[in-house]
Amino acid sequence: MDLSGINEELAEIEGQINDILRALSNGFQKLEKIKDASRRSRQLEELTDKMRDCKRLIKDFERLVKEEEATNSRDTIKMLNDRKQSMIKELNSYVALKKQQQSENKRVDLFEGAGAVDNGYEENVMLASSMTNQQLVDHGNHLMDETDQAIERSKQTVQSTINVGAETAAALKAQTEQMSRIVNELDSIHFSIKKASKLVKEIGRQVATDKCIMAMLCLIVIGVIAIIIVKIVNPHNKDIADIPGLAPPVNRRLLWLRD
Repeated sequence: MDLSGINEELAEIEGQINDILRALSNGFQKLEKIKDASRRSRQLEELTDKMRDCKRLIKDFERLVKEEEATNSRDTIKMLNDRKQSMIKELNSYVALKKQQQSENKRVDLFEGAGAVDNGYEENVMLASSMTNQQLVDHGNHLMDETDQAIERSKQTVQSTINVGAETAAALKAQTEQMSRIVNELDSIHFSIKKASKLVKEIGRQVATDKCIMAMLCLIVIGVIAIIIVKIVNPHNKDIADIPGLAPPVNRRLLWLRD
């Protein structure tokens, strides 16, 4: 089926799917001729990867077909959907072949494993039958000793686990107490910070008050100095009262009045 006239991307995806389907057909034909179990498993893995890629490409094909529904006729869309269903059907046939090959491999492995167990059982029976009664007793005692040792090791492991659990619990308790102390210390630090902040505010207010008082004193001193300077420069100024200690002597004032 030529899809190049409809959509180049659809045609490219269909070509890739056809290549994978041909590769799957050839791969399963080769698989029938492979007798080695490990080689068959590797071949099946490769075929599984190809089927996974084919499934992904069919999904991309389906997505593009849905996008083309608005620009193509119903007959074209039906033809594309039929092609999609054909590819899905062929892929499903290979999936069924894969499941069949996997079930056959499992049966072969099961038969081989059963044979190995039977051989080991026969060897054990032959070994026991060749022993004398004393050897059987000694062997049984040896197995009992090994069992006792295994039980003792298990007890030691359990005791070690209990000890580790107790140490962990003690460590957690100590860490919990330490965290509680840290929280209490943080609360104390927070309280101290609040108290210090309040004290700093009070000190700031006191400093501001002291600054106001100093400013007023400075203004008073400046005023007094200004009056003194004016009195010295212009002693006849009646608008400024005499300041004690700065008035001129009485005799000098009388001489001024005579003049």
